[in-house]
Amino acid sequence: MKRKIAISLFNRLIKKLNKMTAFEFKTQILSMTDMINAFAFKLTRDEDNAKDLTQETILKALVNYDKFRTNTNLKAWLKVIMKNTFINAYRKKSNSMMSYNSEDYRVMIGETNYYTPENQMMFEHIWKLIDKLDDYLKLPFVMHYEGYKYHEIAEKMNLPMGTVKSRIFSARKILSKSLNNA
Repeated sequence: MKRKIAISLFNRLIKKLNKMTAFEFKTQILSMTDMINAFAFKLTRDEDNAKDLTQETILKALVNYDKFRTNTNLKAWLKVIMKNTFINAYRKKSNSMMSYNSEDYRVMIGETNYYTPENQMMFEHIWKLIDKLDDYLKLPFVMHYEGYKYHEIAEKMNLPMGTVKSRIFSARKILSKSLNNA
């Protein structure tokens, strides 16, 4: 029993001794700034965006110092952080562009305060496109448009919430594509 406790304490001590200090960690990260910036440029293909991505990566690395395991590849760890940050930003940008970039879509969901004959015609056109959707897409989309929350739609339709979200997303995508082609 005493031997197990002694071994456990010894292992903890070794881990603490092997743990990189915060200063060493920061120093190593800063020494890799050029490599990080080059990788960021490779992802973004834009100098300003690469600098922003580099900054964000370094900040995330410093904030998550406690999650870094000593004796692992710091360079690879930083690249994973950068790649995930880049992908998340890209997805966020893509989703927001798809949902809100079109004036037609803003009219459809009632974000504009003006109703001109042209807007009325567009509104009618959009509802014709909605009517053309398959029922399995149309019903959750219209319910969401009317203000129902995802979980409420899922309960009423007896579907998993992920399926409801997927169907609403698919309906938006189809409508957006139809509006852009019109």
